[in-house]
Amino acid sequence: MKKILAFLMAFSLMAGIAFAADDCKNRGTLDEMYCDENMDLVADTPKNKKDWKDPRTLVFTYTPVEDPAVYKDAFSDFQKYLEEATGKRVVYYTVQSNAAEVEAMRSGRLHIAGFSTGPTGFGVNLAGYVPIAVKGDAESFQGYNLIVVTRKDSGIKTLEDIKGKRIAHTSASSNSGNLAPRAIFPQHGIVPDQDYTVVYSGKHDQSILGVVHGDYDAAPVASDVYYRMVGAGRVNADDINIIFTSPKFPTSSFGYANNLHPDLVKKIVDAFYSYRFTPDMQETFGGADRFFPITYQEDWKVIRDIAESTGTSYNQDGLKKMAQQDAEKAAKKAAKAAKQKAKQ
Repeated sequence: MKKILAFLMAFSLMAGIAFAADDCKNRGTLDEMYCDENMDLVADTPKNKKDWKDPRTLVFTYTPVEDPAVYKDAFSDFQKYLEEATGKRVVYYTVQSNAAEVEAMRSGRLHIAGFSTGPTGFGVNLAGYVPIAVKGDAESFQGYNLIVVTRKDSGIKTLEDIKGKRIAHTSASSNSGNLAPRAIFPQHGIVPDQDYTVVYSGKHDQSILGVVHGDYDAAPVASDVYYRMVGAGRVNADDINIIFTSPKFPTSSFGYANNLHPDLVKKIVDAFYSYRFTPDMQETFGGADRFFPITYQEDWKVIRDIAESTGTSYNQDGLKKMAQQDAEKAAKKAAKAAKQKAKQ
Protein backbone atom coordinates (compact mmCIF):
# COMPACT_ATOMS: atom_id res chain seq x y z
CA MET A 1 0.00 0.00 0.00
CA LYS A 2 2.90 2.36 0.82
CA LYS A 3 4.30 1.86 -2.68
CA ILE A 4 0.98 2.65 -4.32
CA LEU A 5 0.42 5.73 -2.15
CA ALA A 6 3.94 6.89 -2.98
CA PHE A 7 3.12 6.44 -6.65
CA LEU A 8 0.03 8.61 -6.27
CA MET A 9 2.11 11.42 -4.79
CA ALA A 10 4.76 11.11 -7.49
CA PHE A 11 2.12 10.97 -10.20
CA SER A 12 0.45 14.13 -8.93
CA LEU A 13 3.81 15.91 -8.97
CA MET A 14 4.58 14.78 -12.52
CA ALA A 15 1.11 15.76 -13.67
CA GLY A 16 1.77 19.32 -12.63
CA ILE A 17 4.81 19.69 -14.88
CA ALA A 18 3.94 21.46 -18.12
CA PHE A 19 6.07 21.99 -21.19
CA ALA A 20 8.28 25.08 -21.03
CA ALA A 21 7.27 25.91 -24.58
CA ASP A 22 3.98 24.25 -25.41
CA ASP A 23 3.60 24.35 -29.18
CA CYS A 24 1.27 21.36 -29.42
CA LYS A 25 -1.55 22.04 -31.87
CA ASN A 26 -3.69 19.09 -30.79
CA ARG A 27 -3.67 17.03 -27.62
CA GLY A 28 -7.14 15.52 -27.63
CA THR A 29 -7.68 13.39 -24.53
CA LEU A 30 -3.95 12.86 -23.93
CA ASP A 31 -2.21 14.10 -20.80
CA GLU A 32 -0.36 17.43 -21.06
CA MET A 33 2.95 15.57 -21.36
CA TYR A 34 1.97 14.34 -24.83
CA CYS A 35 0.86 15.67 -28.21
CA ASP A 36 -1.31 14.20 -30.99
CA GLU A 37 -0.94 16.42 -34.02
CA ASN A 38 -1.61 13.59 -36.50
CA MET A 39 -4.88 12.96 -34.63
CA ASP A 40 -4.55 9.17 -34.40
CA LEU A 41 -5.45 9.35 -30.66
CA VAL A 42 -2.00 8.22 -29.46
CA ALA A 43 1.04 10.27 -28.46
CA ASP A 44 3.32 11.49 -31.24
CA THR A 45 7.07 10.99 -31.19
CA PRO A 46 8.55 14.00 -29.36
CA LYS A 47 9.48 16.85 -31.71
CA ASN A 48 12.77 17.50 -29.94
CA LYS A 49 15.30 14.78 -30.79
CA LYS A 50 16.90 15.30 -27.38
CA ASP A 51 13.78 13.70 -25.90
CA TRP A 52 14.20 10.48 -27.89
CA LYS A 53 15.25 7.54 -25.70
CA ASP A 54 17.63 4.80 -26.83
CA PRO A 55 18.32 2.77 -23.66
CA ARG A 56 20.93 0.02 -23.51
CA THR A 57 18.44 -2.26 -21.79
CA LEU A 58 14.79 -2.52 -22.82
CA VAL A 59 12.22 -3.34 -20.15
CA PHE A 60 9.20 -5.44 -21.14
CA THR A 61 6.15 -6.62 -19.21
CA TYR A 62 2.73 -8.17 -19.67
CA THR A 63 -0.47 -7.17 -17.91
CA PRO A 64 -0.95 -8.66 -14.42
CA VAL A 65 -4.24 -10.29 -15.45
CA GLU A 66 -3.28 -13.58 -13.79
CA ASP A 67 -0.14 -14.95 -12.10
CA PRO A 68 2.67 -12.69 -13.45
CA ALA A 69 5.24 -15.49 -13.14
CA VAL A 70 3.38 -17.55 -15.74
CA TYR A 71 3.82 -14.89 -18.39
CA LYS A 72 7.45 -14.21 -17.60
CA ASP A 73 8.13 -17.75 -18.78
CA ALA A 74 5.63 -17.58 -21.64
CA PHE A 75 7.37 -14.57 -23.23
CA SER A 76 10.96 -15.72 -22.68
CA ASP A 77 11.43 -16.79 -26.32
CA PHE A 78 9.97 -13.52 -27.60
CA GLN A 79 12.35 -11.60 -25.33
CA LYS A 80 15.29 -13.34 -26.98
CA TYR A 81 13.85 -12.47 -30.39
CA LEU A 82 13.56 -8.83 -29.34
CA GLU A 83 17.17 -8.86 -28.21
CA GLU A 84 18.32 -10.15 -31.58
CA ALA A 85 16.13 -7.67 -33.48
CA THR A 86 17.15 -4.60 -31.47
CA GLY A 87 20.69 -5.52 -30.48
CA LYS A 88 19.82 -4.69 -26.88
CA ARG A 89 19.33 -6.57 -23.65
CA VAL A 90 15.65 -7.15 -22.84
CA VAL A 91 14.51 -7.82 -19.27
CA TYR A 92 11.08 -8.76 -17.95
CA TYR A 93 9.65 -6.46 -15.29
CA THR A 94 6.91 -8.03 -13.16
CA VAL A 95 4.09 -5.62 -12.26
CA GLN A 96 1.45 -6.36 -9.66
CA SER A 97 -1.28 -3.93 -10.77
CA ASN A 98 -2.54 -2.07 -13.83
CA ALA A 99 -1.86 1.28 -12.15
CA ALA A 100 1.74 0.27 -11.50
CA GLU A 101 2.17 -0.71 -15.15
CA VAL A 102 0.89 2.68 -16.34
CA GLU A 103 3.14 4.52 -13.87
CA ALA A 104 6.18 2.48 -14.93
CA MET A 105 5.82 3.48 -18.58
CA ARG A 106 4.97 7.09 -17.77
CA SER A 107 8.09 7.40 -15.62
CA GLY A 108 10.32 5.87 -18.31
CA ARG A 109 11.03 2.60 -16.47
CA LEU A 110 9.02 0.51 -18.94
CA HIS A 111 9.58 0.58 -22.71
CA ILE A 112 7.56 -2.27 -24.24
CA ALA A 113 4.40 -3.76 -22.79
CA GLY A 114 1.20 -5.70 -23.07
CA PHE A 115 -1.75 -3.89 -21.46
CA SER A 116 -5.14 -5.41 -20.64
CA THR A 117 -8.01 -4.27 -22.85
CA GLY A 118 -9.48 -1.74 -20.43
CA PRO A 119 -6.23 -0.29 -19.01
CA THR A 120 -4.91 0.20 -22.56
CA GLY A 121 -6.75 3.54 -22.57
CA PHE A 122 -4.95 4.67 -19.41
CA GLY A 123 -1.63 3.65 -20.94
CA VAL A 124 -2.38 5.64 -24.10
CA ASN A 125 -3.62 8.82 -22.43
CA LEU A 126 -1.34 8.96 -19.40
CA ALA A 127 1.85 7.09 -20.30
CA GLY A 128 2.47 7.75 -24.00
CA TYR A 129 1.73 4.12 -24.81
CA VAL A 130 1.40 3.30 -28.52
CA PRO A 131 -0.54 0.04 -29.11
CA ILE A 132 0.46 -1.78 -32.32
CA ALA A 133 -0.66 -5.40 -32.00
CA VAL A 134 -2.94 -8.01 -30.47
CA LYS A 135 -2.38 -11.75 -30.29
CA GLY A 136 -3.92 -13.43 -33.33
CA ASP A 137 -3.39 -15.53 -36.43
CA ALA A 138 -2.98 -14.94 -40.16
CA GLU A 139 -6.64 -13.92 -40.55
CA SER A 140 -7.45 -11.65 -37.62
CA PHE A 141 -6.66 -10.61 -34.08
CA GLN A 142 -7.62 -12.75 -31.14
CA GLY A 143 -10.69 -11.60 -29.28
CA TYR A 144 -12.56 -12.56 -26.17
CA ASN A 145 -16.02 -12.26 -24.68
CA LEU A 146 -17.42 -11.06 -21.42
CA ILE A 147 -18.87 -14.18 -19.85
CA VAL A 148 -20.70 -14.58 -16.55
CA VAL A 149 -19.73 -17.68 -14.62
CA THR A 150 -21.44 -19.30 -11.65
CA ARG A 151 -21.35 -22.66 -9.90
CA LYS A 152 -23.62 -25.28 -11.41
CA ASP A 153 -25.20 -25.88 -8.02
CA SER A 154 -25.87 -22.16 -7.41
CA GLY A 155 -29.37 -22.21 -8.86
CA ILE A 156 -28.44 -19.22 -11.05
CA LYS A 157 -29.44 -19.88 -14.66
CA THR A 158 -29.85 -16.41 -16.23
CA LEU A 159 -28.74 -12.81 -15.69
CA GLU A 160 -32.11 -12.16 -14.06
CA ASP A 161 -31.12 -14.64 -11.34
CA ILE A 162 -28.13 -12.59 -10.16
CA LYS A 163 -30.43 -9.96 -8.68
CA GLY A 164 -29.83 -9.65 -4.97
CA LYS A 165 -26.65 -11.68 -5.18
CA ARG A 166 -22.99 -11.00 -4.36
CA ILE A 167 -21.19 -10.62 -7.70
CA ALA A 168 -17.42 -10.30 -8.22
CA HIS A 169 -16.18 -7.61 -10.58
CA THR A 170 -12.42 -7.58 -11.13
CA SER A 171 -11.17 -3.97 -11.02
CA ALA A 172 -12.44 -0.52 -11.95
CA SER A 173 -10.41 -0.32 -15.18
CA SER A 174 -11.17 -3.82 -16.47
CA ASN A 175 -13.26 -3.97 -19.63
CA SER A 176 -14.90 -7.38 -19.30
CA GLY A 177 -14.54 -7.47 -15.52
CA ASN A 178 -16.29 -4.15 -14.82
CA LEU A 179 -16.85 -1.60 -17.60
CA ALA A 180 -18.60 -3.87 -20.11
CA PRO A 181 -20.99 -5.31 -17.48
CA ARG A 182 -21.92 -1.78 -16.42
CA ALA A 183 -22.59 -0.84 -20.05
CA ILE A 184 -24.23 -4.07 -21.25
CA PHE A 185 -26.15 -5.50 -18.28
CA PRO A 186 -28.63 -2.57 -18.08
CA GLN A 187 -29.68 -3.46 -21.63
CA HIS A 188 -30.86 -6.76 -20.11
CA GLY A 189 -32.61 -5.17 -17.15
CA ILE A 190 -29.77 -5.63 -14.65
CA VAL A 191 -28.00 -2.63 -13.10
CA PRO A 192 -24.78 -3.30 -11.15
CA ASP A 193 -24.71 -1.85 -7.60
CA GLN A 194 -28.49 -1.52 -7.72
CA ASP A 195 -29.72 -4.99 -8.58
CA TYR A 196 -26.77 -6.83 -7.04
CA THR A 197 -23.82 -6.17 -4.71
CA VAL A 198 -20.51 -5.55 -6.49
CA VAL A 199 -17.39 -6.92 -4.79
CA TYR A 200 -14.01 -6.26 -6.43
CA SER A 201 -11.79 -9.36 -6.53
CA GLY A 202 -8.72 -7.78 -8.12
CA LYS A 203 -8.18 -10.17 -11.04
CA HIS A 204 -10.13 -12.42 -13.40
CA ASP A 205 -8.64 -15.63 -12.05
CA GLN A 206 -9.47 -14.54 -8.49
CA SER A 207 -13.08 -13.90 -9.52
CA ILE A 208 -13.32 -17.35 -11.10
CA LEU A 209 -11.69 -19.13 -8.17
CA GLY A 210 -13.88 -17.15 -5.78
CA VAL A 211 -17.00 -18.37 -7.58
CA VAL A 212 -15.77 -21.98 -7.46
CA HIS A 213 -14.99 -21.71 -3.73
CA GLY A 214 -18.31 -20.07 -2.94
CA ASP A 215 -16.96 -16.62 -2.07
CA TYR A 216 -19.11 -15.03 -4.81
CA ASP A 217 -22.40 -16.08 -6.38
CA ALA A 218 -21.25 -15.23 -9.91
CA ALA A 219 -18.69 -13.15 -11.80
CA PRO A 220 -18.30 -11.38 -15.16
CA VAL A 221 -14.85 -12.31 -16.51
CA ALA A 222 -12.83 -12.50 -19.73
CA SER A 223 -13.53 -15.72 -21.61
CA ASP A 224 -9.87 -16.19 -22.62
CA VAL A 225 -8.75 -16.18 -18.99
CA TYR A 226 -11.47 -18.66 -18.06
CA TYR A 227 -10.60 -21.10 -20.83
CA ARG A 228 -6.88 -20.86 -20.05
CA MET A 229 -7.65 -21.78 -16.44
CA VAL A 230 -9.77 -24.72 -17.56
CA GLY A 231 -7.03 -25.86 -19.94
CA ALA A 232 -4.42 -25.61 -17.19
CA GLY A 233 -6.58 -27.63 -14.80
CA ARG A 234 -6.97 -24.77 -12.32
CA VAL A 235 -10.76 -25.11 -12.46
CA ASN A 236 -13.11 -27.84 -13.65
CA ALA A 237 -15.55 -26.75 -16.36
CA ASP A 238 -17.99 -29.41 -15.15
CA ASP A 239 -18.44 -27.42 -11.94
CA ILE A 240 -19.24 -24.13 -13.71
CA ASN A 241 -22.08 -22.68 -15.77
CA ILE A 242 -21.70 -19.82 -18.23
CA ILE A 243 -25.00 -17.94 -18.11
CA PHE A 244 -24.15 -15.02 -20.40
CA THR A 245 -21.81 -14.32 -23.34
CA SER A 246 -21.23 -10.88 -24.88
CA PRO A 247 -20.09 -9.89 -28.38
CA LYS A 248 -16.35 -10.17 -29.12
CA PHE A 249 -13.79 -7.65 -27.80
CA PRO A 250 -10.09 -7.28 -28.70
CA THR A 251 -7.78 -8.93 -26.18
CA SER A 252 -4.68 -7.41 -24.55
CA SER A 253 -2.74 -4.93 -26.68
CA PHE A 254 1.03 -4.75 -27.19
CA GLY A 255 3.08 -1.68 -27.95
CA TYR A 256 5.87 0.71 -26.96
CA ALA A 257 6.55 4.04 -25.29
CA ASN A 258 6.17 7.01 -27.65
CA ASN A 259 9.51 8.59 -26.72
CA LEU A 260 11.71 5.74 -27.96
CA HIS A 261 14.09 6.62 -30.79
CA PRO A 262 12.31 6.16 -34.18
CA ASP A 263 15.05 3.80 -35.41
CA LEU A 264 14.56 1.64 -32.32
CA VAL A 265 10.77 1.78 -32.71
CA LYS A 266 11.07 0.41 -36.26
CA LYS A 267 13.10 -2.55 -34.99
CA ILE A 268 10.59 -3.21 -32.22
CA VAL A 269 7.58 -3.02 -34.55
CA ASP A 270 9.26 -5.26 -37.13
CA ALA A 271 10.05 -7.77 -34.39
CA PHE A 272 6.43 -7.91 -33.24
CA TYR A 273 5.10 -8.41 -36.76
CA SER A 274 7.67 -10.99 -37.88
CA TYR A 275 7.76 -13.13 -34.74
CA ARG A 276 5.88 -16.45 -34.66
CA PHE A 277 4.79 -18.01 -31.38
CA THR A 278 6.41 -21.18 -30.10
CA PRO A 279 4.14 -24.23 -29.60
CA ASP A 280 4.13 -23.52 -25.85
CA MET A 281 3.04 -19.93 -26.44
CA GLN A 282 0.30 -21.06 -28.81
CA GLU A 283 -0.99 -23.40 -26.12
CA THR A 284 -0.82 -20.67 -23.47
CA PHE A 285 -2.59 -18.12 -25.66
CA GLY A 286 -5.45 -20.16 -27.05
CA GLY A 287 -3.98 -21.02 -30.45
CA ALA A 288 -2.72 -17.54 -31.39
CA ASP A 289 0.48 -17.83 -33.40
CA ARG A 290 1.56 -14.21 -33.94
CA PHE A 291 1.08 -10.55 -33.09
CA PHE A 292 -1.61 -9.17 -35.39
CA PRO A 293 -1.38 -5.46 -36.39
CA ILE A 294 -4.02 -3.10 -34.95
CA THR A 295 -4.55 0.60 -34.30
CA TYR A 296 -5.91 2.16 -31.14
CA GLN A 297 -8.04 4.58 -33.16
CA GLU A 298 -9.99 1.89 -35.01
CA ASP A 299 -9.76 -1.35 -33.06
CA TRP A 300 -10.26 0.14 -29.58
CA LYS A 301 -13.31 2.23 -30.50
CA VAL A 302 -15.76 -0.26 -28.98
CA ILE A 303 -13.77 -0.22 -25.74
CA ARG A 304 -13.66 3.58 -25.63
CA ASP A 305 -17.41 3.67 -26.27
CA ILE A 306 -18.00 1.32 -23.33
CA ALA A 307 -15.78 3.45 -21.09
CA GLU A 308 -17.62 6.61 -22.14
CA SER A 309 -21.02 5.05 -21.55
CA THR A 310 -20.02 4.12 -17.99
CA GLY A 311 -18.52 7.51 -17.19
CA THR A 312 -14.98 6.16 -17.03
CA SER A 313 -12.31 8.70 -17.94
CA TYR A 314 -8.82 7.68 -19.00
CA ASN A 315 -7.35 10.57 -17.03
CA GLN A 316 -5.39 11.20 -13.83
CA ASP A 317 -8.45 10.98 -11.58
CA GLY A 318 -9.45 7.67 -13.15
CA LEU A 319 -5.97 6.24 -12.65
CA LYS A 320 -5.81 7.45 -9.05
CA LYS A 321 -9.12 5.75 -8.37
CA MET A 322 -7.79 2.54 -9.90
CA ALA A 323 -4.58 2.78 -7.83
CA GLN A 324 -6.53 3.37 -4.62
CA GLN A 325 -8.65 0.30 -5.31
CA ASP A 326 -5.45 -1.66 -5.95
CA ALA A 327 -4.15 -0.49 -2.56
CA GLU A 328 -7.36 -1.50 -0.80
CA LYS A 329 -7.32 -4.92 -2.43
CA ALA A 330 -3.66 -5.42 -1.53
CA ALA A 331 -4.40 -4.52 2.08
CA LYS A 332 -7.33 -6.93 2.26
CA LYS A 333 -5.24 -9.68 0.68
CA ALA A 334 -2.44 -9.11 3.20
CA ALA A 335 -4.89 -9.09 6.10
CA LYS A 336 -6.46 -12.33 4.89
CA ALA A 337 -3.05 -13.97 4.53
CA ALA A 338 -2.05 -12.83 8.03
CA LYS A 339 -5.28 -14.19 9.46
CA GLN A 340 -4.76 -17.56 7.80
CA LYS A 341 -1.17 -17.66 9.01
CA ALA A 342 -2.31 -16.94 12.57
CA LYS A 343 -4.68 -19.92 12.44
CA GLN A 344 -1.88 -22.29 11.44
